[in-house]
Formats: sequence, C-alpha cells, structure tokens
Amino acid sequence: YGRCSRWGIVAFASSLDQAGPIARDVRDAAILLQSMASVDDKDTTSVPLPEAHYEAAIGKSVKGMKIGIPAEYRMDGMPEEIEALWQQGIEWYRAAGAEIVDISLPHTKYALPAYYIVAPAEASSNLARYDGVRYGLRVDGKDIVEMYQNTRAAGFGAEVKRRVMIGTYVLSAGYYDAYYLKAQKVRTLIKKDFEDAFAQGVDAILTPATPSAAFGIADQDMNADPVKMYLNDIFTVTVNMAGLPGIAVPAGADHQGLPLGLQLIGKPFEEETLFQAAHVIEDAAGGFAPEKWW
Repeated sequence: YGRCSRWGIVAFASSLDQAGPIARDVRDAAILLQSMASVDDKDTTSVPLPEAHYEAAIGKSVKGMKIGIPAEYRMDGMPEEIEALWQQGIEWYRAAGAEIVDISLPHTKYALPAYYIVAPAEASSNLARYDGVRYGLRVDGKDIVEMYQNTRAAGFGAEVKRRVMIGTYVLSAGYYDAYYLKAQKVRTLIKKDFEDAFAQGVDAILTPATPSAAFGIADQDMNADPVKMYLNDIFTVTVNMAGLPGIAVPAGADHQGLPLGLQLIGKPFEEETLFQAAHVIEDAAGGFAPEKWW
C-alpha cells in the first residue's frame, strides 16, 4: 500500500485500494511493477522510496531465507489438493536452502468479516458521488429523487449494490460503533500479527492463494450464494488489511486442470524479496497447464 500511484483509478475502498501487475510469469510482473512504482504528488498515499530493481532479484538464491508457515491457514475442509500443494511449496523451499519457520497469525479468523465491513463502508462513501449529477451515467426521472434512483439502479451491478447497502448500514447511526469501529480495531490486531511474525526474522510468509480452485464464470452456486464467493478471499484479505505486498504464483492444477496457486506475503515495501522467493515456486512448478481442460 503506497508503492504505486492510484491517481485516475475509481476509488472503491480508499484505505485498501492499490494498483498492481497481473502477468504471465514472475519476471514480467517484476518488469511491470518497475514501470508502475513511483511517487505521485496527486496521490497522498504515495510513499517516497528509493528506486527498486525488482527484475534483478529474480534468480537470486533463497538459501538462508526464513519462510513462515502460519498455523491458522490450515483450515478444516480445505481440499486435499490445496493442502498437498502447500506442502509441496514448503518442500521446494527446503530444497532451495530456505529455512521453514512455523508462525502464528492468531487473528486471521476475523479478517474476512472485518474486511467485508471496512471495504463496503468505504465503497458506499466513495460511490455516493456517482449520482448522475456531476459524475458518470445519468438516467432521467420525473424529479431529482427518481433520477438518483434510476441512475444508481442502472449504473451499478448486483454485487456493487449489495456492498453499497452493507456499507451504508454499518456506517449508519447506532451501528457505526458496533460494526465499523470494531472492524478497524480487528484490522489493527491483524497488522500487529504480521509485525510480530516479521520481528521473529521471517523474510516471507507462504500460504495457499485460495481455499479452492477457480470456479466457473457462470457458476450458479456462486451467484446464488455470495458468501461462498467471499470465502475465496480468506487467504488474501489479511494482506490488504495490513497494507503488505503479496504475490500469488500459479503452482499446480486440480483434478479438472483448473489452476491452483501459492501466495507469498512480504514485509512492507520489500517486493524484491517476494520476486526472489516467487521465482523458486515458478521454477519448481514448471509447466502444468493442460492443453484442454473443458
């Protein structure tokens, strides 16, 4: 958080929003981030930092690096394929000379509910400006109230509307202290968990990227049950809540050939370490994408 300028990006949750690269491999991600990372006076969250050389970190030995394995990420009901891939990732690092360290992130179980309070609350505030008066789409009505209703009904999708309504609710009188303030306190505890882990000398933390394989774009179960979809964020929201750098690397496939990934979490602004460590996974996993999976 603060590495790349967000100027020009539509704000969703201002304390969480961050731009980052999506690429075919670790090297391309490093090259992209090298171009993206900068200080921008137009973005007050942009942090002035010395120029980093991300691509140069790729291929460096991880011998002696400490890789943390959080006990709380071993969830009941997690598919065996993901559990096995995580263990395989641990073995890849051992073989590369890294030291595996068991760590605890005790407030992980509260991260998802806290995130789905903080993010919708900030989204409802940020998206309030899209009312058809000064910004974006306008759908006419017989009066200004109907114009607001028509514009926001037509301009936002179902999931955006859901999050705006949740956010408006948790910020309303009588619920602000009960939900939003408590979620922010939980966020502070989550950040402290990471600080404690890194204080033990851990260089990066290895976790699964998601608790399941990729689901179909037209998966009716996901459309009917938003909470089921939200649960796929359980391993990644802690990184956003703590404002840390993270990288998800494709590392295998399930029995259907759908991709599975491993996530690395680093110290603030130490992306070079993540690229260095991520290349080990990529190099060890090799090519695993089937020619055809459908």
